[in-house]
Order: sequence, then structure tokens, then C-alpha cells
Amino acid sequence: MTGTEDGAGTSWCPSGVADAPESVLLGVRSGADGQVAYLAEPVPAATALGMVPADIEPRRILRFASHCVASCANRRGDDCTLIERVVAGFPEQESRSLPRCHLRADCKWWGQAGLAACRRCPAVSTRHHTDDERSVLVADPAATADEIDAHFAPSG
Repeated sequence: MTGTEDGAGTSWCPSGVADAPESVLLGVRSGADGQVAYLAEPVPAATALGMVPADIEPRRILRFASHCVASCANRRGDDCTLIERVVAGFPEQESRSLPRCHLRADCKWWGQAGLAACRRCPAVSTRHHTDDERSVLVADPAATADEIDAHFAPSG
């Protein structure tokens, strides 16, 4: 998955867009809990999109990866604020083994947050439902990790 951009390694976003030329299918949401099952090898997004029935929103069932871009709403300098919010907003499942992932060596989230990112990544959806308060807040680029922590902190 390694690429180059001005001589440097290219970071990949595991919550990327499907329509960029380099986009690949990262995994498929499955099971009762909707967790992402990762593919052993990348599949070009264009190929995967061609297999999804017209009446199904692809992001509802598929997770895509694409290059991190400077114009991303979740970018702050070299950091990804989305993974900061994911780490703040979703509990780490320590008993979960590290998922197998073809993206890891070049993954922005892995490089920035390591195990904390990988243990939460299967729960991330690129299409959140408006009735899921946690997902809506975590997906909001204006939300900060501190706001998310405060919002979901146990009362007492």
C-alpha cells in the first residue's frame, strides 16, 4: 500500500472516500454488531462499488481507504482529529485482538494513535446514523476530544 507524495510516504485514511483514484475497499460491515471485517488484500473501490446493488448506500456496508489529504475537514496540521475523537468517544476493547489489516503500515490512524486506534477502528462507520448520538458527535469535525469526554463521562 506504500505510495509516495513529493518523495515522502503517503498516509492512508481508513475512513476515506470511495471516489478518489487510489481508493480501496478496506472492509465490510458484518454481523449483529456491525463491526468491520477487514479484507486480506485491498480491492479497488471502483470494483467494489460496481458490486453493490443500486438501492444500497455503499458506505452503509463498506469501509473505504484513500490517501489523507491536506484539505480534509478532520485535519489539523499533520494530525487527524477524527481518530482523536474516535479514541475519546468509543471505549477501547482491550480483549479484542489486533485486527489484521493490509493498511496498517501506511495508516494515518495507526501512526498517530497506535493500538488505541486499531482496537476501535472496526466500530467506525463512514456513514453514521443521525439517531446515534455518539457517532454524530464523533463524526463532527468541530467537536473536540475534551467535549466528547465530557459529554459521555459517567455522571455522579
